[in-house]
Amino acid sequence: MKYLNTKKNFLAIPEKELFDYEKSKYVIQSAPYEHTSSYLSGSNKGPAAMIKASQFVEFYDEELNQETYKKGGICTLEPINFKGLVDLKAVQAIEKSTDKLIKDKKFPITLGAEHTITLGVARALKKATPDFHLLQIDAHSDLRSSYHGNKYSHASVMARVHELGVPLTQIGIRAQCKEEAEHIQKSKDIHTFYAHQVRNNANWAKDALKTLGKNVYISIDADGFDPSIVPAVGTAEPNGMLWNETLAFLKTVFETRNVIGFDVVEIAPRKGDILTEYTMAKLVYKLIGFNTLKKK
Repeated sequence: MKYLNTKKNFLAIPEKELFDYEKSKYVIQSAPYEHTSSYLSGSNKGPAAMIKASQFVEFYDEELNQETYKKGGICTLEPINFKGLVDLKAVQAIEKSTDKLIKDKKFPITLGAEHTITLGVARALKKATPDFHLLQIDAHSDLRSSYHGNKYSHASVMARVHELGVPLTQIGIRAQCKEEAEHIQKSKDIHTFYAHQVRNNANWAKDALKTLGKNVYISIDADGFDPSIVPAVGTAEPNGMLWNETLAFLKTVFETRNVIGFDVVEIAPRKGDILTEYTMAKLVYKLIGFNTLKKK
């Protein structure tokens, strides 16, 4: 597998043995696929922006009292090439790349452009871990049967994932159409915690945790966070998730479940504003750190 060196890799890790593919436990694959953006475009620049911003994130995590990258190594692959690939073919390219990571017993981390990329990862994970549960942090439920005539739209990705037989737990949802709301109401294995419910329920995190199975994949759309924290996204929505509450919840998920990978998607970098990509890069590093913790 071709991977990036110190000057270009995640965190700008200097020690070769800690960013070498064969020796690293954690592998970051970039999926700069953007084909169905429906509001602001530019998410194809998101993965590279997060990696560049990560090079200014401190190695030392004061909460975990460790230099996390030394707890297994982090390899950063060259971006997946989507030239000539859209819709199902693009999804299959991501699936193939993830298949390789799973075969090599790596912990897959995918930095995406549009949310469609999660389907490719999910298809690979379903073969390796059939009973996995997907935890989604997002402003949108992404459960439309299709959007603008495309069933592989970012607005339909969770509908496609759910069709694979994957249960969903959604956190922070605050924008959806009636079709999506009805889909959730009829389903026995889609558990949605709307943003207004999170704000009015002190026990939302405990309630959400109860819906998760043993094996969990985490998909984080940057617009799941409040725009005051993460402003540069394709479709921003007010009343989003806040940093501390989200990280505390995710830490508990890592401590009590077998997390099998995660992705971060849908940032749309803006010139002269690095807040979003830096915050999401720090999130990626924080989640890797959580995964090094011993399970309860």
